[in-house]
Amino acid sequence: MIDIIPNWHPILVHFTIGLLATAVIFYLLAILMPDHSTLKTNWFIVARWSLWTGMGITLLTLIAGYLAYNSVAHDTPSHAAMTEHRNWAFATAAAFAVLTLWSLWIHSKKRTPGLVFLTVALLSGGLLATTGWHGGEAVYRYGLGVMSLPQTSGEGHAHQHADGKGHGSTAATPEMVTPASGGHGNHNDATSTPQKNTQTQSATNNSQTKQQQNMTETSHGATPHAHGTPAEKPPQETNASQSSSHSEGEKHHDGDQPHTH
Repeated sequence: MIDIIPNWHPILVHFTIGLLATAVIFYLLAILMPDHSTLKTNWFIVARWSLWTGMGITLLTLIAGYLAYNSVAHDTPSHAAMTEHRNWAFATAAAFAVLTLWSLWIHSKKRTPGLVFLTVALLSGGLLATTGWHGGEAVYRYGLGVMSLPQTSGEGHAHQHADGKGHGSTAATPEMVTPASGGHGNHNDATSTPQKNTQTQSATNNSQTKQQQNMTETSHGATPHAHGTPAEKPPQETNASQSSSHSEGEKHHDGDQPHTH
């Protein structure tokens, strides 16, 4: 198997859609074209061969799709999506199979398809469009058959597009979508926006800074001189204490000596 695809269904299905849609469009143009137009016969030929070839490839597409249905990794929501796609595919293939057999019979009888045939062809085309839409949902919404998803931000994402818009530090970054993990069960899609993360981090930092400031102010208010060694007495108080001690010493000295007349 080619490394870029898990199975052959994504390759074959494009031929199915392209050829069968072309058949419906050219049958519509040919039937509505006036009988005297020279394009009427040519468009019937294009429509007929597109239908026959497209139906042959559709058989291969169904086989590859059934193998993919039973082999690709999936979870419960994606299983429901690919089951719905499978059911629509079987109905579409059945409708175009009837249309193909009818076209072969008309061609063998050398007849021209009419409005009833055109109605069935348009209904079949509607089934084809619905089946294709469900297939796109299974891949692009649920990630079925996808081997890896691109990282929409982070390292290696700074680049520019042809229109001048790009990604990186100077451009807006789209939301990142985390794909669902394998297995079955409930899960939630985790989404994150880099801009929201930046704002949240900034708010957290501001809150932490305010808390630190409040703690510092509270500490200073409770113990204004709690830093280093205890504060020394002011010089005035020291001088006053020394003067008081000196006076008391003098009084004590005078009391010990007798007075001489």
